[in-house]
Amino acid sequence: MPVDFQIPQIPLPIRGILSTVGPLDVVDILIVAIILYKIYEMLQDTRAITLVKGLLVLLGVTLVCNAFELHVISWLLQKAVTLIFVALPIVFQPELRRGLEHLGQGRFLGNGTLLDDEQARSVVHELTRAVRTLSSTKTGALLVIEREMGLNDISATGIQIDGLITADFLLNVFIPNTPLHDGAAVIRGNRLIAAGCLLPLTENRSLSTELGTRHRAAIGLSEQCDALIVVVSEETGTVSVAENGHIMRHLDTETLKAILEPVFSSKRQSLREMWENWRKEK
Repeated sequence: MPVDFQIPQIPLPIRGILSTVGPLDVVDILIVAIILYKIYEMLQDTRAITLVKGLLVLLGVTLVCNAFELHVISWLLQKAVTLIFVALPIVFQPELRRGLEHLGQGRFLGNGTLLDDEQARSVVHELTRAVRTLSSTKTGALLVIEREMGLNDISATGIQIDGLITADFLLNVFIPNTPLHDGAAVIRGNRLIAAGCLLPLTENRSLSTELGTRHRAAIGLSEQCDALIVVVSEETGTVSVAENGHIMRHLDTETLKAILEPVFSSKRQSLREMWENWRKEK
């Protein structure tokens, strides 16, 4: 015996709401969804995400108390929520600053530092050759590679150079016991624009005690911008790369090359994507 399936009727209130939704409303909702997603993406893997979860829990409890007419608790929670929203600009100051820097310094019309294939291969070759030598001699180094966000404020803390990237040039910059050795070198495209630059230290207290000042400075800068930072440990010669508040350690030359190549081309990838693609190829 055939079974008749009946399509459930949409309740009248919902049909009334849907009838008022026009094309512009759909566009409006999509824009809001994209903005919320970008905010979540910016807060992801930061300490601020735990604060957001706490705020959502607090708002949920407030709604429950209102539903059960718990007037005293509801009044206290409403006052607490008001105070919290006043304090949000202070609590989320690092994240707000990072978001405004993305808007103010992001090159929406294209990045002028992107190189053609031949130039990109040449820069990556010189960088990996320099890092390999620095690692073998256990010479500490910090190489900051600028991407879409400008680093003029960082380069202004060091010595302005503006020289073409070569391995020998970079090795001379990081000669031990020289004024430029302890600072960071900032790279824009195929040029070294400054050396001896100061980087902000991360405030993340959950990092391993094995990480020294160079690694913490690299992570600190990567938390504030989209730069890629290469670190060579002075104690062990270990090569690391920091991006978006994360650090990858114990990299060999081929892995470093696989990470650096997309940075100088128009095909942008995150550090995690580059690492996963390289692992798949292996």
